[in-house]
Amino acid sequence: MGILYVVGTPIGNLGDMTYRAVETLEKVDFICAEDTRVSSKLLNYFEIKTPLVSYHEHNAAQVGASICDRIAAGENAAIVTDAGMPCISDPGELLVKMCYDRGIKVEVVPGPSAVISGLAISGLNTKNFQFEGFLSVTKKQRQEHLAAVAKSTHTLVFYEAPHKLQNTLEDMLRFFGDRKISLCRELTKLHEEVIRTTLSQAAEMYRDVKPKGEFVLVIEGANESELSAAETIDEALEQVRTLMQKGMRGADACRQIAKATGFSKGELYTKLLEEK
Repeated sequence: MGILYVVGTPIGNLGDMTYRAVETLEKVDFICAEDTRVSSKLLNYFEIKTPLVSYHEHNAAQVGASICDRIAAGENAAIVTDAGMPCISDPGELLVKMCYDRGIKVEVVPGPSAVISGLAISGLNTKNFQFEGFLSVTKKQRQEHLAAVAKSTHTLVFYEAPHKLQNTLEDMLRFFGDRKISLCRELTKLHEEVIRTTLSQAAEMYRDVKPKGEFVLVIEGANESELSAAETIDEALEQVRTLMQKGMRGADACRQIAKATGFSKGELYTKLLEEK
């Protein structure tokens, strides 16, 4: 029985590659890579000759089974992602679960992480935080996601691509209010930049400036003094109306407030219909 090694790789600066990561990638029998073209550049830089196996979200279930078969037969494998720690907002998560289901040992070779790096230099509270990954490209799902975490008092961390940044900032402003935000761009790369501002100022800035590079967005959590619990169904219904004013459908708003207050979605929706 072999071992699966979860290996962290640099998020931009090749100097952040660890000795142990290089050693591990050299000694395993094969490496599972999200994009073999990206990983080939890394391996070539460190003169690592280990064969690559393409493993990504579109073939994870099928290829994952064959990878587990090889490890179970005695081969050692490593999994890497394009940048940073695999298995975090990444299809490697499924491979790790498949290995555990088959009794295969999994070991971690830690490396850089955009989540932790962005949080560490954000200047915001790092004691309690929630990593929320990428928001959906679908407006409805994106807004439902933001509504679901709007009352969290923990610092929120998101990944975002430049072409979606403007819409994301506008929606965050609507659902979170004008909170502090640190926009961490191109971390560890030549043009690394951290912009500490507010959501309103960030949304205004990127209406005129085209964003470039990958972003880690770190946003302060809700202020506990601003959170109002719904003690009656009428108070819960008012929260439903607030979400609807921000663009959410009535049924979705009722579902969201039901989770937060304990009132059932059905009774909220019935009361909402009675008002029409």
